Amino acid sequence: MADIDVMALNQTVKEQNIFIGQMMAEMNKVVVGQKEMIEGITMGLLTGGHILLEGVPGLAKTLTISTLAKTISLQFQRIQFTPDLLPTDLIGTMIFNPKTGDFSAKKGPIFSNIVLADEINRAPAKVQSALLEAMAEKQVTIGDQSYKLDHPFLVLATQNPLEQEGTYPLPEAQMDRFMFKINVTYPTKADELEIVTRMGVNQKTELQSVISKEQLLKVVQTVDQIYVDQKVKNYIVDLIMATREPKQYGLARLEKIINVGGSPRASISLVRAAKAHAFLRSRGFVTVEDIKAVVYKVLRHRLILSYEAEAENMTSDDVIKEVLSVVEVAQ
Repeated sequence: MADIDVMALNQTVKEQNIFIGQMMAEMNKVVVGQKEMIEGITMGLLTGGHILLEGVPGLAKTLTISTLAKTISLQFQRIQFTPDLLPTDLIGTMIFNPKTGDFSAKKGPIFSNIVLADEINRAPAKVQSALLEAMAEKQVTIGDQSYKLDHPFLVLATQNPLEQEGTYPLPEAQMDRFMFKINVTYPTKADELEIVTRMGVNQKTELQSVISKEQLLKVVQTVDQIYVDQKVKNYIVDLIMATREPKQYGLARLEKIINVGGSPRASISLVRAAKAHAFLRSRGFVTVEDIKAVVYKVLRHRLILSYEAEAENMTSDDVIKEVLSVVEVAQ
């Protein structure tokens, strides 16, 4: 790619990043702290990547997602996943009209731009698989008819890491459909004080829609065009390959720790996420630092660890840290 193209792209990115900056500023009027969650959701929106949020109740997950939808005037639906939920509650069903004698499709809440699947692991496998088609194919089948979902379409799922009774853990195939897994943590003491100060007053914050749907779609196109150098692509592939064949990368110890490494979808997600990260830093090109900033969110839910890892109290994040410390950018 010619230098002049990168320079032109840099300029476009800087111009369009103003809209995203305004969007984040609006969100900060309501949501205190949680910078990683806000940035992660924004990156998902810019790349069409679905996101799994894991954290205990009361950490503003739902609030953040509904606030995001309001700043862009997108359609937002919250679906509370429960053990008695049916696929038709999610995607819709065929309704018989006695006057005409015909069946017509009644579309479900999945037909939105942003769908919050609250406590996704509380719904049975049939419901999870219905959501999987929507996430993977960006379409839904009702009866014998398929319906395309609106663009952008983003699924943000939450799950509680504490209560596992009466839950249906997501299978590996479905976990792999999520671009990110973000661990939502407690706010800092300063943030908590700010929350108490703001929320202690019964006053509603007025939010403005600062970016139109059309402007957002233009930004999404720009993010897709962000330049990735061949060395950076090689580095991404090396990181993923090191989770599959650790011995070849001088990580023999991890052979007994990792049962299943990152899939090719992990490599694709890493490229897309790095482009979005570069965009948020007003750059038209991806650097190695962008990769390192997003790799934990991209890989932590895709690595399947062994019993040895459990015995050594090793988490996916520990494994990723070890891989990053050994794998280097080829010169």
